[in-house]
Amino acid sequence: MSVLNGKKILLGVSGGIAAYKTASLVRLFIKAGAQVQVIMTPASKVFVTPLTLATLSKNPVYSTFYEKPDDLYSNDTELQAEGVWNNHVELALWADIMLIAPATANTLSKMASGTCDNLLLATYLSAKCPVYFAPAMDLDMYKHPSTLANFKALEVFNNIIIPAESGELASGLSGQGRMAEPENIVSFIETDLGSKLPLKGKKILITAGPTYEAIDPVRFIGNHSSGKMGYDIALYAAQLGASVVLVSGPSHCKVNHSSVALVSVVSAQEMYDACLGHYSEVDVAIAAAAVADYRPKEVASQKIKKSDAEFSIVLEKTKDILANLGATKKNQFLIGFALETENEIENAKLKIQKKNLDLIVLNSLQDEGAGFQKETNKVTFIDKNFDIEFMELKSKEAVAADIINKVIAHFNA
Repeated sequence: MSVLNGKKILLGVSGGIAAYKTASLVRLFIKAGAQVQVIMTPASKVFVTPLTLATLSKNPVYSTFYEKPDDLYSNDTELQAEGVWNNHVELALWADIMLIAPATANTLSKMASGTCDNLLLATYLSAKCPVYFAPAMDLDMYKHPSTLANFKALEVFNNIIIPAESGELASGLSGQGRMAEPENIVSFIETDLGSKLPLKGKKILITAGPTYEAIDPVRFIGNHSSGKMGYDIALYAAQLGASVVLVSGPSHCKVNHSSVALVSVVSAQEMYDACLGHYSEVDVAIAAAAVADYRPKEVASQKIKKSDAEFSIVLEKTKDILANLGATKKNQFLIGFALETENEIENAKLKIQKKNLDLIVLNSLQDEGAGFQKETNKVTFIDKNFDIEFMELKSKEAVAADIINKVIAHFNA
């Protein structure tokens, strides 16, 4: 999965021949899972039509502060009937990333000097997100002292240049000045964003789902855990740059990210073996699985037939995965989960001490909207110093973000 997945990209197109490449650029961003909003300078519409970019981005294309009905390139008939005022501040705040491509010598000069004479430049000056720019001009213009000075000025503003490439130019000359190819622009942004992710270089072990403990070949002891909480944590950690080992019991949940390695297990013993096998390699372990505390002492080799009115199974304890991780912990940041129905806080504190945890995520079945088979969760964080933080009811995706933010805060401390 691309680091651009889910990102909101504001693409500014200025008036150079390289503007024709923006059609491919928009398609690549959409393919990577991003949302794209295009702003064009009036001059750029000579080189590529707004309708093309509106169709590819599936969003209206903006060019002026007020779009007259006849100028709108949108499938929204209400907008076409009334026209629309384009708020540059709203556009700027919407974006996670702004890219100006092509960035002509004229537009670069205005960006560097703060000249604000069109919608694109007004939006640029309002942007709070990372801004990338891909220059495109003839080779002598690219090397001109004023252009080089503008590059330096924009870098001082923390704007990021995507260097022009060498090749045949529109003038017929050959040299540096070609806007980077769309594939290279996307790769550049992905690499740059990836290198700045807060969990880049960290490896995280996460457990998820239930375990099933066999009674006979067709029956088992299990629980109602869906695995969603652990899967959401794994995805969010991967999106922030971590390499994740997800050890999951039986679950219908899916995770689609190249940085998540799924290890599927069934029983508590299999989960124990998988966790201990990876634990020495990781920086963080998050035990979100609902692991069976007991298993049948003997497993029947054939299906047990219904006969007597009563049937007894002798159970034995499973190995305590979290306790073993805590006992062998070196520098790992270890997070456990506790699902309680009474004396929640005191039981969670005891678990922190007994299992040598750095943080515990407490769930109470007394809370409406929390627990198994739910889309939401309400948790309480308790750290090893017994500092307590009560959280509101949230989606499990939001709770996953809160948990990973605790991990980030640990490494930033």
